[in-house]
Amino acid sequence: MLECSDLMSDAREGQQAVNSAEEERVRLDKWLWAARFFKTRALATKAVTGGRVHVGGQHAKPSRSIHPGETLSIQRDSNEYIVIVRALSDRRGPAKEAALLYEETAESREQREIRAGQHRLQAMIFPRSEGRPTKQDRRRIVYFTRSSK
Repeated sequence: MLECSDLMSDAREGQQAVNSAEEERVRLDKWLWAARFFKTRALATKAVTGGRVHVGGQHAKPSRSIHPGETLSIQRDSNEYIVIVRALSDRRGPAKEAALLYEETAESREQREIRAGQHRLQAMIFPRSEGRPTKQDRRRIVYFTRSSK
């Protein structure tokens, strides 16, 4: 019986070692979702397979395991985030917890602020149209086009 209990304890220790090794590994797409870069895992997977996410400057697969200290380049809309992984999580939590999973580089933050400033200037120079004309506007247009003939 002692041999059996020794084998059981050895098996439990081995299982704990496997579990701790699995805790250290998180899929790239799952981490991006947990860090709130993408709303769904499907969107994160699509971004990774589409070449919008690079790990250490190289293309990666969604199933790639990431580790703390790795540098990720994430292209989202017109913004590019360059972040350093600080912690791992496969659970999507509040935004405050998600912000602790990574640290954005100063250059990345500066570039995004410059781009946002340029976007604001363009919006002031080229204002957006008000959209579809109202019924009153359409009546004025019809009156104007008929009266000019």
